[in-house]
Formats: sequence, structure tokens, C-alpha cells
Amino acid sequence: MSKNLVITAILFVILGVFAAFSPEVFLAKNIYFSYLTSVPIILILCLGLLPLIISGEFDMSFPATMAMSGFVFSYVFKASGNLAFATLASLSFGALSGAFNALLVINAKIPSIIATIGTQFFWRGLAVVLSGGLSLSLASTEGFLKEFFVGRLAGIPAQSIIATVLAILTYIMIFKHKFGDNILFSGDNAKAAKMLSINVARSKYLLFINMGVMSALASIILSLEFINWWPTQGDGYMLLVFAAIFIGGTGVSGGSGSVYGTLIGSIIIGIMESGIVAMGFDAFYTRVIYGAIIIVSVVIYAKFDKNSKARSL
Repeated sequence: MSKNLVITAILFVILGVFAAFSPEVFLAKNIYFSYLTSVPIILILCLGLLPLIISGEFDMSFPATMAMSGFVFSYVFKASGNLAFATLASLSFGALSGAFNALLVINAKIPSIIATIGTQFFWRGLAVVLSGGLSLSLASTEGFLKEFFVGRLAGIPAQSIIATVLAILTYIMIFKHKFGDNILFSGDNAKAAKMLSINVARSKYLLFINMGVMSALASIILSLEFINWWPTQGDGYMLLVFAAIFIGGTGVSGGSGSVYGTLIGSIIIGIMESGIVAMGFDAFYTRVIYGAIIIVSVVIYAKFDKNSKARSL
């Protein structure tokens, strides 16, 4: 609870600073509707990565999975004209890419950071090769599925509703379902989890697959929102996603995490660049601030966890 209060207070302090320096922007509603379009992409990716980190694993390949699954989506749509088929193909590729990562990590015993750095280069390169380095237009997309992913409900972007529902489902999965106990035990102590008859390998397979599907979903939404796929799709999201998760209070070593903290962390990271620019600073400062946020958050929460364990003893 204390971590949630801390992260909430940080959000309001940041919004207060932005509003004080740029009231014409942050005291108007237009900027917040814009955030309802951009922040959900970060949040969806975070919701895929969060349970994986809690289980003690990492996935560095999701930006490239976004690029490749977006290519599959766009290519299949242009070839078939069927948006449902293209969506299914893209999500299926995401699931397969996640399963491939799990195969390398669980069966080949390669550390997840190393394995997924490798697949990051592989999928990104494959997307560029297959596309010839050219973007694919989705201007002809229309119908129910497009409205479902990027339509507007009473002015509210559909992707924000999808991300909210996924956040609720992720919370239920981790903290209200037996599978969540498997995730938490696996991240806290994998050997003890196995002694408790928890199938750690199967749990992690499902989490890697979930990350792949979430990456594909984010890519589909991004492609439809901008009615275009490009080979560099997904670039820049890795730092944003990790920053959002760690500032939200998730432990680096696994075994703990917060969906609420991740939600607020996604909002903080999502508003940072536009807020800095609105204050009159150069956008290049945002990268420095993101890096500082990750370092400070990890240090603070590590100390917080250490103190909590000391009190419990």
C-alpha cells in the first residue's frame, strides 16, 4: 500500500509541476485525450512484461516482436483484405515468438536477457528483410475490428478501454488466481516452487507467450492508429516500458510487483516527454530523465524492500 501511495504522490507532483509551468496545456482537456491514445500502448506492453519480471525472467525482444508481428498483420491484410484474419495471424506470430523465447530460456538454459537480445536482433532483421525496409499502408482498413481497436466511444479511445480491461485481468491473474501464486513463487524461489509441485517451466512458457501476444496486440493498435506499419515499429519502447515497471515498484529480482504501480508508472512515463517540451525544454532531455528515473526507482524500492524485510524479522 505504501508503494502505491508513493507512486501516486509522484504522479500528482509531476502533474502539478507541469501545470504550474504550462497551465495552457495541462489545465486543458485536449492533452489528456491525447494521452488516452499513447499511454495504452506502453501499458499493454508493461502488462505483458510485468508478470514475466515477477517470475524472475526478462524479455528484451518485444520491440522487435512488435515490428515483426506488425509486418505479419499488415502483409496478411494487404494480401487477403481480411482484417480478422490479419489480426489472428499477427497474434499467432506473437504467441509463437514468445514460445520460441521460452524454448531458448527454459529448454536450452540460456539466460533470458541473452536469449531475448538474440531474438531481438533476429526478428528486427527479418522484418526489415521481408519488407525491403519499406512501410506498408493500412489506409484501406475499416469495419468493426478497426473500431474495436482504435475507435472512439463517447470520445474515449478504444485502446484505453482495452488497456484498462487488460490491467484488471492481469491483476486478477497475478493476485487473485492460483496461477498468480505460481508466478510469485517462481520469481521468489524457483527451487522452493518446484518442491511445492509448481510446474515452473510451464508457467514461464505461458508468460513468455503472453508477452508475445501483448507485443502483437500493441503493434496492431499502433499500426491501425497511424494507418501504417513501418520497419522501425517498436523502437524506443524498451526504455519506456522498463522505466514504467520499475518506477511502479516492481522488484528487479522477481517475486514481487504491482499492477497499480505499473499503471501509474505508465502514465508518468507517457506524459513525461510532452510535459518537458511544454515547459520549454528540449525533448532530448527526456532520455536522461528516463534513465535517472529507472536508477532512482530501483535504488529506492530496493531499500524499501530491505527495510520491510528487516521489520518483519
